[in-house]
Amino acid sequence: MQKSRLFFWSITIALGGFLFGFDTAVISGAEQSIQHLWHLSDVKHGLAMAIALYGTVLGALLGGLPADAWGRKRTLIMVALLYLVSAIGSAMAPEVYSFMVFRFIGGIGVGASSVVAPIYISELAPPARRGRLVILFQLNIVLGIFLAYLSNYLIGSGSETSWRWMLGVEAVPAFLFFLFIFGVPESPRWLFIRKKDEKEASRIVTLVDPDHAVEILKMIRNAAHEAKPKRFSFELFSGKYNFPILLAVLIAVFNQLTGINAVIYYAPRIFDLTGITRDSALLSTVGIGSVNMIFTFLGMAAIDRFGRKTLMYFGSFGLILALGLLSRAFYLDIFKTVPYLLFLYIAFFALSQGAVIWVFISEIFPNRVRAAGQSLGSFTHWTMAAVMTNAFPFFVNKFHGGPIFLFFFIMMLFQLLFVWKIMPEARHISLEELGRKMVRRK
Repeated sequence: MQKSRLFFWSITIALGGFLFGFDTAVISGAEQSIQHLWHLSDVKHGLAMAIALYGTVLGALLGGLPADAWGRKRTLIMVALLYLVSAIGSAMAPEVYSFMVFRFIGGIGVGASSVVAPIYISELAPPARRGRLVILFQLNIVLGIFLAYLSNYLIGSGSETSWRWMLGVEAVPAFLFFLFIFGVPESPRWLFIRKKDEKEASRIVTLVDPDHAVEILKMIRNAAHEAKPKRFSFELFSGKYNFPILLAVLIAVFNQLTGINAVIYYAPRIFDLTGITRDSALLSTVGIGSVNMIFTFLGMAAIDRFGRKTLMYFGSFGLILALGLLSRAFYLDIFKTVPYLLFLYIAFFALSQGAVIWVFISEIFPNRVRAAGQSLGSFTHWTMAAVMTNAFPFFVNKFHGGPIFLFFFIMMLFQLLFVWKIMPEARHISLEELGRKMVRRK
């Protein structure tokens, strides 16, 4: 009974990831229509596409503040409202500037949910199931991406207002997320450490894992007594947490240096470079979404069995292969292989970075600085995503696909070095024990 309850709570929280993915991918079907409608230059068009990502930077930077002050649950309720306002507002925008304002609001929701949802689930889940349950967040991201691509294809591009419907349908899952989140409990670790409510924390831990509740509560109590939590973020930079900071920043940087956001945001444009029709390009993006979802399921099954580091090894080698072949295909104009190579690229990304990043960042910081640490990792991720997405239209028009995919190929060589030399394993270790291992002891 407790397993089904925990799964339901986790998947409800992870709906924030669904909206994250939907919001990220839905713009790909609308971006060319918006550029033509408002006669945008490449620079302004890149800004209009990336503006949501600049919102994610702000949301990631500040998302830990309400998560620590008001709780994980209340913060996600606010996030749901941001998604709802953004979906309706961007779909009805009369010109590009109001469009960017509403996309920016949605971006704040994406950034905040990337901070709060993974730590919320990680703080509820038992160690043996933490990877699988936190990866529900990533699974919902790719489900959102897939359904955004499918929705874009079904709505089509035949009407001048098609893009408005593409963006507006997000209001439906945003409203459902707002309703469902009221049915989940607060994080027991937040209740214990921030609210000093040991009774309610004990009740929730017992519901989640009755066989190990006494042991888990003892570890939470000991970790809470080691040091009192200071004001958000200041303790994070005290010097004690330099190693988990390094890990969070590097895995977030490499996540975007795979090129994933360029592919997700501009998939139809990349397919256009190969000479296929607009409708075929939209259909091909559905293929990307499908592969992403299938291999995220595989990552969900593998992450607690084989570990985070093993998946990153496997994915790094695969991404090096796929990106090298993609670069070669564009240099040699062998475009018929590009869709299949992109599917291969997405498969290796979903099994590695896609499966690991949010789980790993949510695990490596001690309880008292976890929200601040998650904010730092998410802030780094979204800053890189914004820069990559904003710059892509300029660079793809100037250099075409070959040099761009070659750059990503080289970055994955460096990622492989990071996994080999620096990245630790975190599976089957309690958050409290893992936190102690990450901290420099004086």
